[in-house]
Amino acid sequence: MGTAVLVFALAACGEKTGESSALQVAAKVNKEEISVHQINFLLQQQRGLKPEQIEVSSRQILERLVDQELALQKAQELKIDREPRVMQQLEASRREIIARAYADRAGEAAPKPGAEAIKRYYAEKPGLFKERRIYEIYELTIDAQPAQADGLRAQLQGAKSFGDFIEQLKAGGYRYAAAQAVRAAEQLPLNLLDTFAKMESGQSILVPSADGVQVISLVSSRPEPVDEVRAKPAIEQYLLNDAKRKFVDADVKALRAAAKIEYVGKFAQASSLPASIEQAKPTVTLAAKAASPAVIDAVHKSLSGLK
Repeated sequence: MGTAVLVFALAACGEKTGESSALQVAAKVNKEEISVHQINFLLQQQRGLKPEQIEVSSRQILERLVDQELALQKAQELKIDREPRVMQQLEASRREIIARAYADRAGEAAPKPGAEAIKRYYAEKPGLFKERRIYEIYELTIDAQPAQADGLRAQLQGAKSFGDFIEQLKAGGYRYAAAQAVRAAEQLPLNLLDTFAKMESGQSILVPSADGVQVISLVSSRPEPVDEVRAKPAIEQYLLNDAKRKFVDADVKALRAAAKIEYVGKFAQASSLPASIEQAKPTVTLAAKAASPAVIDAVHKSLSGLK
């Protein structure tokens, strides 16, 4: 969606004028102006916007910008923009935006993947393409400490069913969130894809994380393969993004090597630097071999009791 199209669409909503400067102003809020370019920028962030939706979306964005401008003017009147906390947030955002823009620029030098690389990736990832499946799953996100993962793993392995495991969580006073979902292979973490491909209905997977423990039960799956022709654009984009990431990582590593970096105070102590967190391997267990109706009923009851 080009900017010219958006400008034209927005200009068509208002009065016709021969002055190009007037076309660049969408609204005036007291003494400040809101430009068409501001609206176009936000429109471009809305992926999948259809041409017939441009006019309505433009109006909605304009109204939000008007409200934002009013709040900004009042904040400046009250000198809120000069408060230390706000200035720190502004500076942090500025640094993030500029650093990200540099990373984007550096990544442009990454080479595009060739036909052989795309073909090889397709062959190496059958779970994503040739043997792609759609999974119906139940997910539990458990509020637990890393030290509790082994105990939860033992409970899951010993449970008669997934519903039985949920009852044990309740009895143990664990807080958890549950959800039912249908997810395609590409919606799963790549590092778990091979594990999911080998799972059978009724099996569960336990994945420790820094935020707690996630348990996923596979209710069913069905094959829905993607041929190489259809997969090519997605593979090409993924490989290009991966090449950009590696290129930027190498660039940052070179910048670090060339720079003089001195850690001060408590940060100068090597022992204070955080150790890398090794990703825990998932544990797959059989939580009731496909007594699916009982599992589904138990989970539905648990879901309905959640607030």
